[in-house]
Amino acid sequence: MLAALGGAVVVGVLTAQSADWDVVLLLTLLAFSVTSDLGAMETRGGVKISGSLLALILAMVFMGGTPAAVIGLVTISVGWLRWRDKFTDLLINLVTYAWFPLIGGLAFRAATDATALTPDDGLFYVLVLALFGLSLLINFTLIAGYTCYEERSSFLAKAAKLLFPVFASELAAASMAVGVAFLYHRIGIAAILLFGIVLFTYQYLLGQLRVSERRAEELERRGKQLGARTRQLATLQVGMLSALLRTLDLRDRMTARHSAAVARYAREIAIAAGFSKEDQDLVHTAGLLHDLGKFIFPDRILKGDSKLSDEDWNIIKMHPYQGARVVAQMEGYGPVSEIILAHHERIDGKGYPRGLKGPDIPALSRMISVADT
Repeated sequence: MLAALGGAVVVGVLTAQSADWDVVLLLTLLAFSVTSDLGAMETRGGVKISGSLLALILAMVFMGGTPAAVIGLVTISVGWLRWRDKFTDLLINLVTYAWFPLIGGLAFRAATDATALTPDDGLFYVLVLALFGLSLLINFTLIAGYTCYEERSSFLAKAAKLLFPVFASELAAASMAVGVAFLYHRIGIAAILLFGIVLFTYQYLLGQLRVSERRAEELERRGKQLGARTRQLATLQVGMLSALLRTLDLRDRMTARHSAAVARYAREIAIAAGFSKEDQDLVHTAGLLHDLGKFIFPDRILKGDSKLSDEDWNIIKMHPYQGARVVAQMEGYGPVSEIILAHHERIDGKGYPRGLKGPDIPALSRMISVADT
């Protein structure tokens, strides 16, 4: 690469006298190229999109290979201050931005000399379009070729991944290069200044769009992570509740079968009453868990056949509250806990634990109550 860079310098010096060193145009295109490269947008594939190629095309067309190569080398050198590429990447970029402007500029000058075409001829702009294609091909071949050598990867695969997807945008850029060349011939340096304003505005908006896309991608990634964690948490919670029910079933064999039946009948009531699928799922889950509060029952209540004392009844009346409290600790189970809390309330207000009446009792709790009875 050092040898290639040195060769480009030699060729540039030898052909410098044949170039048109328009200082105003040179400085304008240099400023345009450097500023555009510093504000370049990086795509997902790591390709930097800027307007520097357009500036180099105009330099090749109206000044020649050596001035265009000077602009290319300065652009890459200044751009390194922002991108901080590693040394070998900087070197291949310098080689590329020295050689393709040289080759393109010399080839274009040779073609126009051989055909005697001028900017007043329509075919002149066909050559500008061909120059853009040649420059893009040399640019991509050098950089992608080096990258493939470094990565030991396929050049064709690299082209399919990076070059083909941007073909449409590069075609549009080629059309812009032709248009600016035409306008420059007609109105002079003002055409490039005007185009620079338009391109920088477009490049800024494109950069903001890319920022938005990255934020959206980050939010989506976090959402997927959160979704996975939520699913894990939900699975864990269901597992814990199932373990609690299983433990309760070991104390009272009827609890699991009874709870399953209550859940089934409560869902059927919700369906028949025209409740939503969400409410049907809620009442079914509440039916499965409605007697979870029986954990607080001592064996004399849970398994005994003797008459219950007032103290025993006070314990029993607390089981909806205790079950609701356990379920409420599980994230997302708040609505289920509310149903469980009210499943022993009565229309006449003589239920427990809060003595709610009529419409004050949640409808899904009333379904649990009917099924439970």
